[in-house]
Formats: sequence, C-alpha cells, structure tokens
Amino acid sequence: MRVGDLPLDPTFLDHFRHEGIEELYPPQAAAVDAGICAGENVVAAIPTASGKTFIAALALLSADGPGLYVCPLRALAREKYETFAALPGVDVGVSTGDFDATGEELANNDVVVATSEKVDSAIRNGADWVDRLACVVVDEVHLLGEKRRGPTLEVTLATLRRRTPDVQTVALSATVDNPEAIAEWLDATLVESDWRPVDLRTGVCVNGLVDFDDGTTLSVDLDGTDEREGAGGSGAGGSGDDGSRDGDADRTETTVALVSDAVDAGGQCVTFVRSRRAAAGLAERLASAGLAERKGIESEAERVAQAATDVDGTLTGERLADCLRGGVAFHHAGLRAGHRAVVEEAFRNREIAAICATPTLAAGVNVPARRVIVRDQKRYTGSGTEWLPTLEVHQMCGRAGRPGLDPYGEAVLLGEASTRAELVERYVDGDPEAVESQLADPGALRTHVLSAVATGSATTEAAILDVFEGTFYAREAGAGGLADAVAVAVDDLVGMGMLRRDTGAGVDAYRLVATPVGETTSKQYVRPETGERIVSGLRTVAGMANPTTLTVLETICDTPDMQDTYLGNRERAEIYRFARAHASELTTSMTETTDFEGWLESVKTARILDEWIEGATVEELVEAYRIGPGDLDSRIERAEWLLSASDALAATIEVSVPAIGRARGRL
Repeated sequence: MRVGDLPLDPTFLDHFRHEGIEELYPPQAAAVDAGICAGENVVAAIPTASGKTFIAALALLSADGPGLYVCPLRALAREKYETFAALPGVDVGVSTGDFDATGEELANNDVVVATSEKVDSAIRNGADWVDRLACVVVDEVHLLGEKRRGPTLEVTLATLRRRTPDVQTVALSATVDNPEAIAEWLDATLVESDWRPVDLRTGVCVNGLVDFDDGTTLSVDLDGTDEREGAGGSGAGGSGDDGSRDGDADRTETTVALVSDAVDAGGQCVTFVRSRRAAAGLAERLASAGLAERKGIESEAERVAQAATDVDGTLTGERLADCLRGGVAFHHAGLRAGHRAVVEEAFRNREIAAICATPTLAAGVNVPARRVIVRDQKRYTGSGTEWLPTLEVHQMCGRAGRPGLDPYGEAVLLGEASTRAELVERYVDGDPEAVESQLADPGALRTHVLSAVATGSATTEAAILDVFEGTFYAREAGAGGLADAVAVAVDDLVGMGMLRRDTGAGVDAYRLVATPVGETTSKQYVRPETGERIVSGLRTVAGMANPTTLTVLETICDTPDMQDTYLGNRERAEIYRFARAHASELTTSMTETTDFEGWLESVKTARILDEWIEGATVEELVEAYRIGPGDLDSRIERAEWLLSASDALAATIEVSVPAIGRARGRL
C-alpha cells in the first residue's frame, strides 16, 4: 500500500512523502485494512521499529475530533510531541505534571500527548475536555502488566471508554503472549506481526563466539582487548570497577570486543547492564578503547561532551563528559534529565558510538543501534537475583537495527557455557510473558475506588463495580472476584477516614461519600495511604512547640508516594544518630515505627531535602549521600508535589502548619 492511497488530506500525504515515506510497512498496511483510518478500534502488537508511531498518526489525523496520545514516560511524551508537532497544521499540546489541575489549557489542541497519570489526575479534578475526544492512542499498552503504572493505565483507559463510548481506541504494543485478550477487552481488531524493516538475528556469546538463531556465527577477537587494571571482577562474588558481580573479567573484555567489532564495521552499539555502577564503569572502559578515534567522530564527541558539561558541574556530569569524549556514554535514572537528553540526541545523530545503560533505556526512548548487547540478564531484587522478564529482554533486543542506516540488527546475550542453553530457551526461543492486570493490588484498588467515589462516578459498591466493569481486571477476575476485592477496598477506605457510609433510610440502604480528607487526597493525586500518613503527621505537627522544615519533610518522605532513598550499611549508623539527635523535630518516634529500615530511609531523604533548602549544592549532596543528581531532582520534584498536597490537607482539617509554607518557599 502506498502513502497516496491513504484517506488523508493531501497536505499530510505530501508531508509523509517529504519525510521519505512512500510505501507503508506491512503492519501499517494491515492496520489500515483493519480500519485505523475509519474509526475502528485496533490493537497493533508488532516489533519495535516496525512503524507504530505512523499507525498512531494515521488514527489521530483521520479522527473526527481531538485525539489523545497516552504514553508511559515523560521523555517519550516529549519525543512524541515533537513528532506530532511537525505535522502541518496540527496543534499539539503536551502535559506530564501538575497533578492537581484539570489541564483545561489542553482543550483546544488537535492532539494532546500525556502520561496516563496526567490524564487520570485531570479526570479526578473535573476535566471535561476528555469527553470531547474522538480518538485515544495508548502506546506501550503491555505496561498494563507493570505493577506501578499498570493499574492507572488500565483504569484511565476504561474510564475514557466509559465516558465517551464512541471514542476510537488504538493500542500499540510490543509482541506479547496474549494480545488477543487485550484486543477482546478493547473490542478491537488485532494486528499481530513479527515483521521488521531490518532483519534481526539474536544469539548467545560464549568465549567470544556468538551462535545466532539464523544458524550463522560471529567470532570476536578477545586477544585484541587490553587486560587493564579494574576491567573485570575481583573474585567470585566480588565487584569490579565495572560493577560486575560475577567476578569474571572476561565478561567485560568480551563486551568491549563485541562493541568494538560493531563500531569498526560502521555501526553503533547499546549495551544493557544490571546497575548504574556497571553502566558507568563499562562506559569508561570502552572510552579507553578509543572508539571516537576509530569511528572518526572526535570533534562531534567533544561537542557533545561540552553539552553535557553545560548541564551542570557535578562529578557525575564530569564523568559522563569524559566518557563522551571517548565516543561513549552511560545512561541511567541517576543522571539528570538534561544529561539523558544530551546522550539520547547525540546517539540518534551518530555523534557517539556506544551507550552503556540500565534497562530503563529499553522502556520506549528511541535509540536504535546496529548491535544490542544484553550483558546482564539478572537483576538484584533486595533479597537475591532473578531473571529479567522475557518481554523486557525482547524490548532491549528490539532496539537492534536502524531502518535506512543498518543493513541488519544483531542482539547478543552474553553468557557462559553453563548458561547457554538456559539463555536460548528463555530469551532466544522463548515467548514473552502474558499481560496480566495489576489492579488487584490492594493499594492500587483503594486508590481508584476512592477516585470513583470522590469524583461522583459512584455512590454505592454496585456503582463502583459498574465503573470498573470495563477494566481488564474485571475481564480476568469476573464479577465475583471484582466484587469481593471492591468490598475490601471500601472497608479499608472507611477505616482510613477517606470514605464514610451515609445510612439514610437504614443500615441496609447507604451511600458512599468521600470525606473532606478523602476528596482532597484524591484531587491532590496522592495515594490514600499517603493522605492518611500526612493527616496524622499534620495533627502531630500542630501540637508541637517548634516544628521545623525537617518536621514536615519527614512527614511527606515517610509516605509511599516518595521514592525510597537507598540506605547503605556504612551510613545507617550516621542516619540513626541524626534521627536520635533530631527526635524532637520528627513526627514519628523510633519505637513507634513498624518498618524501622524504611523509616530511616525516609529520614535520610528528609535530611537531604532539608540541607538542599538550607543551601547545600547538588555536588555536595551527591557526594555526601551517594545519590545521583537525577535522584536529587526527582526527590525535589516529588517533595514539591507532596508539600502542595500537605498544604491542601492542612486546610481541609483546619490546622495551621507554617513550616509547610517555609519548606515550599525555599524548595
């Protein structure tokens, strides 16, 4: 099918031709045949780089009204915003923050790009622009199965479909084990394909020899890599400078050989490792291999390094810039957003040769490479290591092969003789996991039950069941399972003071009503557990003689909505001493907490934020507390949100806590 055959305005057809798109990929043509341009619901389960964004554009441009593009990450939202904003005559808005706003400024856009959390919060705060949507596109719909984001994505999509029954729903996904279940849930036609614009071969590398699934092999020269000090591990169970835990220096040198081989052949490479430390250590080792010189990009790499230096003057930024001068970058959540953006853009522009990343890079950001190496296939979970999900590894491997630039794509899993068969069975030949709803999680269900009542969508348990009838969870659990779970959630919320039962005509006839605290909690987009903890803390603060900014910071940090800050063994005693010394400023006593380790982590986070508002620099805090600059940025952003929620909750329960205002004003 050719672009000229599409039922779109000629202006758009000319734009696509100008972009070099003359003929549709087979999965794109299949989506057109399924009615993507005619308002039909479609689920496209196709590999990475097979044209999902173009399918989304077809739906949004042919819709008879405004469209919404829902994606999981802010970085991805910005990327898609730029893509759609380039379409001629299309007004595009993007929104990923301000969880206590309706987003009404988005109402006049042809296309809105937003995270599911932003759409959910806008609905809770009374947004009516969602009722005028003609098309909703959900990217990465397989994230329904992700514990943290899945429930919000699921409920948001179900709510949009319930409020606007005629809305066209388009769901885009990597290949999963049960796409037909998702399509059935959405009353959609399934377009499933394993076609890719660039052939992909996947293999396992042992001792420098890669056996690919197409029967071919690749041998890399391990003798050409230097056995440099610190290049590998430090014995069984040890940890080398590259962060490896297997104690095998050869794994690092094999990775270097594989990356160098791809770069020497004119390609780029992305290597996935288990940890931030491993990513930075491997990047430094690769930079020492002279990739910039070998690829002839010294001047480009120097310019990119300067761009990274301009972001900030932290040691992390300097370390990244040093790697960039060697044509290599590391990428993980501890980097500031500005640093990640520099790395991603430079890689797409072919100004650096390789990226060493944690698995977060595989979550949707567009950084394809000729060769992808998955060096580590296990992650530490807190109590031990476990295999990465097959779907996650397939997402990584799917980054291999850049259409129009690479003649092929290669994905290499680094293994050993003892693990070769397991890697082939699990990741090369294995199917990705089925998507399962995570809405059954009690915390997630309480959050969305409260929202249903607080927004007036439901006033009885039966009405709540009607609201959730359109969820993926309801399809899986059935009416009985959903009813039991909702009943428990309602009881919990009543006990937490978020809901109350108004009996009215009698005990057998009651209506559910959100309490003032419950309504504020829902509108401020914090979890019920967070709202309960903040209210309890505020009441304690109101009775204290001299509450400080540390007092309110400890309150908001000791909530599930504040990200944990890792507490190392060497600093545990210091944080304990700090907590004892400042006991009079804290709302929780050491003897009262049921999770002492978790509370100490909260005290550490509060201490970091308090020192920040007292004038400590990013560099000082990063060095003192072993956190990344990006970690500090995210904690500050969350603190601003939670302090705003605390202010609203303080007004709701009519207590005066001036320390909140002082903390907000200086944060």
